[in-house]
Amino acid sequence: MVSPQIRSKYQVTIGIECHVQLKTATKLFAAVGNDAREAEPNTLVSPICFGLPGTLPVLNKEAVHLAIRAAFALNTEPQRFSTFERKHYFYPDLPMGYQITQLHQPIVVGGFVEPEVDDQPFKVRINRVQIEADAGKSTHPTGKDYSLVDLNRAGTPLLEIVSEADMHSAAEAKAYAHELYLRMRYADVSDCNLYYGNMRFDVNVSVSMTAVLGTRTETKNINSFRAVEKTVEYEVSRQIEVLEKGEKVSQETRGWDDAKQRTFKQRTKEDAEDYRYMPDPDLPPIELTNAQIEAIKSEMPVLPDEWRHRLQSLGLDKAAMELLLEAELDDAEVYYLALIEEVILEKEFAKQLANWFVNIEVPLRRDDSLTPNAAITNQGRLALYRATAELIGADKLSSSNAKTLITKVLTTDKQVPVIEDYAKQHNLIQESNVSAVEAITKNVIAENPKAVEDVKNGEMKAIGFLVGQVMKHSQGRANPQLAQTLIKQQLGL
Repeated sequence: MVSPQIRSKYQVTIGIECHVQLKTATKLFAAVGNDAREAEPNTLVSPICFGLPGTLPVLNKEAVHLAIRAAFALNTEPQRFSTFERKHYFYPDLPMGYQITQLHQPIVVGGFVEPEVDDQPFKVRINRVQIEADAGKSTHPTGKDYSLVDLNRAGTPLLEIVSEADMHSAAEAKAYAHELYLRMRYADVSDCNLYYGNMRFDVNVSVSMTAVLGTRTETKNINSFRAVEKTVEYEVSRQIEVLEKGEKVSQETRGWDDAKQRTFKQRTKEDAEDYRYMPDPDLPPIELTNAQIEAIKSEMPVLPDEWRHRLQSLGLDKAAMELLLEAELDDAEVYYLALIEEVILEKEFAKQLANWFVNIEVPLRRDDSLTPNAAITNQGRLALYRATAELIGADKLSSSNAKTLITKVLTTDKQVPVIEDYAKQHNLIQESNVSAVEAITKNVIAENPKAVEDVKNGEMKAIGFLVGQVMKHSQGRANPQLAQTLIKQQLGL
């Protein structure tokens, strides 16, 4: 492990190439299924996937549509004119002997994203985004002297999003990767299922003691945000150790071993000229009109930046906003952001609703031991929360009992009941009768002479303890404000 003193002498530079599988029904150039997650090997194939002589590619129109959406998600517009090229290399899972991609005239040039680390935004520029066909998949069974090739993935439509080398720490690399994930999901470009490889990261890392960039390594096919972070940390330490020994860092392709938390050498890294790029003679250019672009721009959904702006206007903190952005994607049955948007002009209620989602419903739905009430529609859910807020506003429900009430309703197998009747049925209505609460406060004062003495000596925090005891004795039903007022009166404060 490199010491902080040695580490501080080096400047770290990071760029990331992200491969995003487009959510088309069929492959990029062949009319066969694009979802290979549960398919038997070599069942989603066509003559084109095998690279058979005489086959001709036909471009999937939907892939172009999704690439245009991706451009808007990256704060830019697509190029009006783009072309396809052949990238040559020889590997068993690439029967054609070349990959169809874009290099010199890709569909997207430029753009940027602005992730945050420790609440500090930083800008990562996008160099280009190119449409390309994925290769197949090679597997190497343990203990066997052969490899297997599955061509189900061959020809899958990808976007390769190439960043500029604008990141300088492992935390920044992780934040950038996660921001890309959010943007591609919200733009509905890809499912971005990292487990199935719908989104993969190739991480380029170099270190240098000068302004001149060092020799980079590329660690390929990383499929988790944490692994992106750990890859950078490991590569930075490894490269510095190499340089500190007076040796040179080799330009090479590396893999990530998640079990050992380290990278390993795969092969010497090629340069662009090694791939012998050439224009693809079988594919015409993509030519987009302004009308096509504007039509797709008009259909774009609200993206993460705009959602953050809207949630921030309610006074939500950063952690709450990010949790809601994630939960919207994770919980298919609940449209948290849409419901907040529906009442966003009622700022107090909208903020209360957002906080209930963050602190009650999202944790409930992520608790495997609980079964959410599937009978509740999103509008029923909104009615539940509004009725609960009204009971609180009328001093009929405490905040703690509101949580109990919401939890009970969300985990039953019935439709949303009449909330006030339901609260009464479960003894959750707040006790605001002065005589009843006064009797409880007298008992609490008598039972807690030490806390009473502390209050009389000016330690006002002890009142909170006494109010808590009142709430305990009343099973959470006493009005806490009334309890505090009565305690002060009885102590002559």
